[in-house]
Amino acid sequence: MSNLMQTFVHEANPNIPAIRPGDTVRVHNRIVEGNQERVQVFQGTVMRMFGSGAKARFTVRRIAAHGVGVERTFFLTSPRLEKVEVLRSAHVRQAQLYYLRERRGKAARLRGKKFLKETLLEGAAAPAAESMAAESAGEA
Repeated sequence: MSNLMQTFVHEANPNIPAIRPGDTVRVHNRIVEGNQERVQVFQGTVMRMFGSGAKARFTVRRIAAHGVGVERTFFLTSPRLEKVEVLRSAHVRQAQLYYLRERRGKAARLRGKKFLKETLLEGAAAPAAESMAAESAGEA
């Protein structure tokens, strides 16, 4: 019976990094057309991550021609996934980003994590610089 259970256990795909909702990713997926096989690239924003184990999957949304939104769901354990590249990460406060479906253009932008870190670092550095200036003025 243990051999039967092992046939259903799917190992994690090593070509998939840790991804989160809000990440902009490029998914390389193998497609079979007739007797030929090719790799199709799908680039967009990760809308949600759901499921666990062999059923874990994620949904990617992109805006296609004429402003039409296209969403596609991929299984994390699928052998058809060639690789997933994380292009940029965004700061989001929700697990499912369904509100992006109603947003268009600049309203659909997500704030990048890099921008958030720089803002926090600048805010923390300013009081420290002021205290250093006050100390040096007190010594003189």
